Amino acid sequence: MTIRVVTDSACDLPQPLVNELGITLVPLTFSFGDEEFVDRASLTPTEFWARCSASPVLPQTAAPAPGAFAEAFKKLAADGATGILVVTLSAELSATKQAAEQGAEVAQLGIPIRIVDSRSASIGEGINVVAAARLAKTGMGLDELVRSVTDLVGRTRVWAALDTLENLKKNGRIGGAKALLATALAIKPIITVNDGKVAEGGKQRTRSKALAFVIEKMQSDGEVSNVAVLHAQCADVDAFVAQLREFHSGEIIVGDIGSVIGSHTGPGTIGVSYHVR
Repeated sequence: MTIRVVTDSACDLPQPLVNELGITLVPLTFSFGDEEFVDRASLTPTEFWARCSASPVLPQTAAPAPGAFAEAFKKLAADGATGILVVTLSAELSATKQAAEQGAEVAQLGIPIRIVDSRSASIGEGINVVAAARLAKTGMGLDELVRSVTDLVGRTRVWAALDTLENLKKNGRIGGAKALLATALAIKPIITVNDGKVAEGGKQRTRSKALAFVIEKMQSDGEVSNVAVLHAQCADVDAFVAQLREFHSGEIIVGDIGSVIGSHTGPGTIGVSYHVR
């Protein structure tokens, strides 16, 4: 059986790794006013952040159209896929999973298409996509692959330090982090993902303390795997990764936060995702 893995651009995985593992990315879109852009294609991260700083309004993001998923599925089937696994951005945050389900119906292919909600976002989604693609390459069957990835979804942790809550506040994605707003100006907020939603993770007075808090969270989880770092134009990302390497000897994927997730978190965000045992 030839299983191929599909995801959306909110996974924030580095493109060389996407290419290496043969992952198919279906892009979300974002818009500044009436001008629409395709995530990961229309603007470089540098151009995106420059546009954000110059714009009086934050970009609005949108899930892919079902047809975009249908086209991706058809192409994979034509290329010999005998089964497709889709890992999506949390259904609590986006209509992307629904679009993938509708796309599977539209495609009307004679091969099984299974969809797993990552219950996460950015590289928290990404580490489950990578795990799925690597497991698929071992020849694992589709049902077992779905079970394995669903298990990993339940063991995914995400911790991130933001420079500002302004973007989350303006975009209405703050959810459980509302309690942070009153003191947002004086603190560095920390977010996590619980039950597929963005939630308050903590708050610290300085960036260095916020990053130390995130690192301590990972350390306190004991033996972890599939570690990945996410960041948005952070000059201190190398130092952050070096601190993680002091207690984690395995691979650490480093991904840029793209336009879709970045629209909500803002520049300067840095964090880590991993699987607990």
